[in-house]
Amino acid sequence: MTPQAPTPAYRRLSVEERRVQLLDAALTLFAHRPPEEVSLDDVAEQAGVSRPLVYRYFPGGKQQLYEAALRSAADELRLCFDEPREGPLLARLTRALDRYLAFVDGHDTGFSALLRGGSVVETSRTTAIVDGVRRAAAEHILSHLRVDGPGPRLRMTVRMWITAVEAASLIWLDEEKQPPLAELRDWLVEQFVAVLSVTARRDPQTAALVEALAAEI
Repeated sequence: MTPQAPTPAYRRLSVEERRVQLLDAALTLFAHRPPEEVSLDDVAEQAGVSRPLVYRYFPGGKQQLYEAALRSAADELRLCFDEPREGPLLARLTRALDRYLAFVDGHDTGFSALLRGGSVVETSRTTAIVDGVRRAAAEHILSHLRVDGPGPRLRMTVRMWITAVEAASLIWLDEEKQPPLAELRDWLVEQFVAVLSVTARRDPQTAALVEALAAEI
């Protein structure tokens, strides 16, 4: 008789490991379906656990789970712009956009629901989480510019560009993910330089920055 392979030993998950497992399951579902179409039963099935167990970790139900999953996704998006401050600025920005757009590509439906709003699970707290990602991205980019005390025109330009990146990402999803990601990324980098150049006409601080960037192009 052929000996059977040993059954893998069961390992009880810690509280944090179980919470991460449930959040990963929720994020997987939110990545491809609007939040209002995802139930706790769906999350339980995705994670391979019972519905009561989901409630044990998220007694506030679907709303609490959605907000926790949203915070987890927001943390990932913030890390997209956490690039070492070494090498040419535009190369750093390119790498950050690669990570950001890869997240968009992998979480298409969920990303659309997140940024477009209008979901039945949208609250002031979820709006604040999304806005926090935008502000964190702006701060990361401004720190890469290495400008002492960035003025209002430069800060506004950076935040406007981040809004443009979001809008382009949503349109890209609507256009069946065309053009190719690499082309979209390069286009957005070029737009960053372009909007800085426009601001430079009115702001000496930005003009000095554009002159420094010219050496990279």
